Amino acid sequence: MSTRYDLSGRHAVVTGGAGGLGRGIAHALIEAGASVTLWDQDGDSLAQAIAELGRRASQRQLDIRDLHAVDAAADAVISAHGRIDILVNNAGVLGEVRPIWETTPDNFQRVLQVNLFGAYLVTRAVVGRMLRQEPRRSPDGHPLRGHVVNIASIQGKEGMAMAAAYSASKAGLIALTKSVAKETAKEGIVVTAVTPAAAETAMAKEISAERRADIMSRIPMGRFVEVAEVARLVLWLSSDDCSFSTGGIFDLSGGRATY
Repeated sequence: MSTRYDLSGRHAVVTGGAGGLGRGIAHALIEAGASVTLWDQDGDSLAQAIAELGRRASQRQLDIRDLHAVDAAADAVISAHGRIDILVNNAGVLGEVRPIWETTPDNFQRVLQVNLFGAYLVTRAVVGRMLRQEPRRSPDGHPLRGHVVNIASIQGKEGMAMAAAYSASKAGLIALTKSVAKETAKEGIVVTAVTPAAAETAMAKEISAERRADIMSRIPMGRFVEVAEVARLVLWLSSDDCSFSTGGIFDLSGGRATY
């Protein structure tokens, strides 16, 4: 993938970095010159991702629902790289595809714990450390300590039948984005979110053919978003060119949502 963004000297953390979307985002960041640490719970997939991404990629196996594990992982990144310039909150689970009256409390809680509470713990840890960093300067001379990009979902904007837990978790992540953006607006930290339609990833393979056709029918462009398309938007949102769009929620739904 060619890019005009130069992220040389920057270090990024990508949660859920061993999966298809996280790995694609990490690859784009590395191609733009950044080094990347992948956080993921799946040790085997992490090893595969590191082998694929090369020497500017490192990894840490952890559960982002664990406060102490997240804090320790953030400290380890600072110790190894000196700072965290970019955070991509990408970790997520789909959960059961059932109506709300058949959705188990354990499933609902698990989806919110990973997709929202985990993102909160990671954001809390990383932003707290970003605040202690010396700022760089944007092309226009404004201070920039870091960028946070949250991978939400079109379902967080519109809701989706048979996916109440997932939709609620992503709606919460959108609200978290806006709140943290306001809290850090004067601190040189830019916080944004991306709301993609379904992407061709392992998560998409969890759904039935009937469910896939239903989701596809809602996308005016008639296809799922490509991982590379998400990665290209994340690149801009992680770059110094994105210096005034904090709190922005960026649509990638092929026309499904135009707001």
